[in-house]
Amino acid sequence: MKKNVAVFLDRDGTINEEVGYLDSLDKLKIIPGAYEAIKLINESEMKAVVISNQAGVARGLFPEDFVKITHEYLQNALRKKGAYIDNFYYCPHHPTEGIEPYRQVCNCRKPAPGMLLQAAQDLNIDLTRSYLVGDRFNDMEAGKKIGVRGILVKTGFGQSLLQDDGPDEATPENKPDFITADILEAVKWILKNKE
Repeated sequence: MKKNVAVFLDRDGTINEEVGYLDSLDKLKIIPGAYEAIKLINESEMKAVVISNQAGVARGLFPEDFVKITHEYLQNALRKKGAYIDNFYYCPHHPTEGIEPYRQVCNCRKPAPGMLLQAAQDLNIDLTRSYLVGDRFNDMEAGKKIGVRGILVKTGFGQSLLQDDGPDEATPENKPDFITADILEAVKWILKNKE
């Protein structure tokens, strides 16, 4: 059976605006261009897969059920515009802070690649032909660990990372393969450059 190609998408700061901890649907604002970007992924027959760290669960800021409600809301909003996410994955853990059982070192919290590996198994994905779009270096690192090419977007935290006095430095382990303004530009780049 032929393996699928995926575009893994970070959620907060990539598909929807970064608002700190998204603990209310009132705060959910989808980034302009995200609908079209995800629709382009769908039309290309690649898989659109969300992979999102949600440490707000571990910190007790919102329950795990709220993450699922948020994903249902996002999926419904996308479907109204003719787009959809093939699957959502999230990590509710934090290694040092929060409440049990969520305070733990896990293999799913990016930069660990656990969510991508689980998606690859569930959706028969060829990771070496797939891409990851995100706004943080830990997104890029999660992909690089398993051969997924990373595109850093300047929405969310992306722009501040690229400043000379940015909070983090790019390293060989987390350096993006390409940098774009937003998710739509990233997907257009992927479609132009995919094998």
